[in-house]
Amino acid sequence: MHIPPHDNRNRPIVDADHPLVPLNYFNIVRLGQGETFDYRVPGYETCVVPATGTVTVDVGGLAFEDIGNRVRDVWDGEPEGVYVPAGAAARLTCRSAAAEVFVAGARFDRTLDPFAVRAGDLDIVQYGSDDTKTHRKIKHILGTKYHGRVGRLLVSELFTVGAGGWSGFPSHKHDTDRPPVETRHDETYKFRFRPGHGSGLQMLQRAEDAPGEAYHVVNGSTVLIDRGYHPCCVLPGYEMYYFTILGGLSQRSLIQYFQPAHADQLHTIPGIMDMVAKFR
Repeated sequence: MHIPPHDNRNRPIVDADHPLVPLNYFNIVRLGQGETFDYRVPGYETCVVPATGTVTVDVGGLAFEDIGNRVRDVWDGEPEGVYVPAGAAARLTCRSAAAEVFVAGARFDRTLDPFAVRAGDLDIVQYGSDDTKTHRKIKHILGTKYHGRVGRLLVSELFTVGAGGWSGFPSHKHDTDRPPVETRHDETYKFRFRPGHGSGLQMLQRAEDAPGEAYHVVNGSTVLIDRGYHPCCVLPGYEMYYFTILGGLSQRSLIQYFQPAHADQLHTIPGIMDMVAKFR
């Protein structure tokens, strides 16, 4: 499902119990200096990540100060975030002139402890190549190092490296819970392009041997991945970013099932197996 860019007025773009991706939650909160925003999502753990700007995040009496350091856009520095336990009340206070804050969530029924993820805590992996048109960098905010501290939520930022190319290839899916072959993880993307008038394509092939759907994604598009193989690409001459939310049904670790027709390319794209391991 493609949700076109719009002013969500600080209301969830993907609310709790969404019919397509019930394991996900997503909101964008825009604040001016000194403004606050309070939220609580029963049954969902969340992660607060400023796209731009700086905020203080108060969770249960704990204040995580000066989260976020980017000014111009998502390419302007490294991400930071705060993990907010399931059902906990959180307050965001804008410390900069303005802030745009992503709030990512996954369904989870236990209460853990909040913590901050600073720029130095990120788990970063780069793979692919210009020759194979698959060059990209992934910045894991809530990655594998936080197993045991997070329930089912995985949060990352993905960047195409260079200008143009494919992401999420070889084609893979994660819509059926059948470990150790595959896990059910609902997924939500928020796209940005540089320059902003760039755009790309999100494919979604639901049946193995049948044509799928394709969405024209632009700056600010949101895409919900409920099932099917889902590679995406950016037009030549532009850079693509997408904020990624994964919520697991029965476990946190993601097990991707690669489409058999393209699985041989797992051994031809440089570094791709390292990428796969970082989602485990």
